[in-house]
Amino acid sequence: MYMRLLAFLCLMVPFSAAAELPDFTDIVEDAAPAVVKILVEAEMSGRAESDQMDQVPEYLRRFFEFRGDQAPQQRPRRNMGSGFVVSEDGYIVTNHHVVEGASSVVVRMIDRREFDAEVIGSDVRSDLALLKIDAEDLVVLPIAQDDDVSVGEWVLAIGSPFGLDFSVTAGIVSAKGRSLPTDTGENYVPFLQTDVAINPGNSGGPLFNLAGEVIGVNSQIFTRSGGSIGLSFAIPAAVVRNVTEQLRETGEVVRGWLGVSIQDVDKNLAESFGLDRPRGALIAQVGAGSPAEKAGLESGDIILTFDDQPINNSGDLPHVVGLIAPDTIVDVLIRRDGKDRKLSVKVGGLNPDERPSVSANAADQQGGLLGLVLETADASMMSELGLSGGVMVLEVRPDSPAGESGIMGGDVITRLGSSAIQSMEDFESAVAKLLPGQSVAVRLIRRGAPMFLAIRVPQPEQ
Repeated sequence: MYMRLLAFLCLMVPFSAAAELPDFTDIVEDAAPAVVKILVEAEMSGRAESDQMDQVPEYLRRFFEFRGDQAPQQRPRRNMGSGFVVSEDGYIVTNHHVVEGASSVVVRMIDRREFDAEVIGSDVRSDLALLKIDAEDLVVLPIAQDDDVSVGEWVLAIGSPFGLDFSVTAGIVSAKGRSLPTDTGENYVPFLQTDVAINPGNSGGPLFNLAGEVIGVNSQIFTRSGGSIGLSFAIPAAVVRNVTEQLRETGEVVRGWLGVSIQDVDKNLAESFGLDRPRGALIAQVGAGSPAEKAGLESGDIILTFDDQPINNSGDLPHVVGLIAPDTIVDVLIRRDGKDRKLSVKVGGLNPDERPSVSANAADQQGGLLGLVLETADASMMSELGLSGGVMVLEVRPDSPAGESGIMGGDVITRLGSSAIQSMEDFESAVAKLLPGQSVAVRLIRRGAPMFLAIRVPQPEQ
């Protein structure tokens, strides 16, 4: 009897588990007519074409074969991607990298109709583009207004991986707010990470929640083989709404800009600034004439919240600032000298062709118990770095507090704790105030870039 009951329960478990899995058929039926395949033609060299083909499995290359008698040194590049309709009169969202450099763009619907498309605007920083086709009464996909996406929730993608039209894949949200800096170090997109199978050709396609809303645009994958290994990244709905609205209205995107150089806060820095745990974005440098400088933000401040949004690490700050319209006044909560303060900042604007930059306003001694050999920095060097003063590290003694903190020869120290350092006298005065066992933040310039390190003052020998 016991064995029969056990066998019955084993048979029932798969049916019970299956009953709890989501059914995507209604979403696919309703959404598929609004998902499109995008065919792009541009000029490229024969070598670049060969490199592209090398990434495609042999048994799938027939989908990418190039026909014609063009000269090998200048053949048309044919790229494929996905997209989706966001208005009945023919506006379509896709990725910037899908249509970059395109000489012609064709949109193919699921019913095989094809339309020539115009690129209304394209934004490299978010990897989004907006297209327009001459059509009416199209099926439209709603972009989620609520950005409350949960890790672990089911999501669905529709696209054309490797040219396999209108394929459907599903998975879960693996993480939120992933920072994936661009080649230029910019970081304006808090990507959604999923384990949905995304492959070349899915780019620009929609990522759905179980309500059938678009919560993201599939953009990137992490892969060692050229195919999916369960790490895909989508641009979240908040960024999609912001960018596509601007592209539709003006054809370009202007972002909020603060004008600071920032870094993460580690355990030692958190202790030195009196924080209960590592959090916030530590300002390493404030740009001259920037919105941050005008608001009174200073090097050494830690931004804890911006526009009431918590800043848990430095990568969160550009995600928040970039979505704020220029000239908007917002509240900023900072930690300064061990105390929290609130300031108001009028956010600046960063145009599409602008690159964010931060420029600063314009006898050997020993660092004693810290283990440093220093000298007042040369005036010509200070002028080159845009600094008004500082002390140059000539030597770091092995096994010293300075050596353990990561300070290196050639660094220029400009701040120790809450004290600005412009000369050896300033440094010695600041060191004299340190307490045994205290963890203190040191601001320095290394190869032209500002950064903070935490150094622990040694206990006196017994």
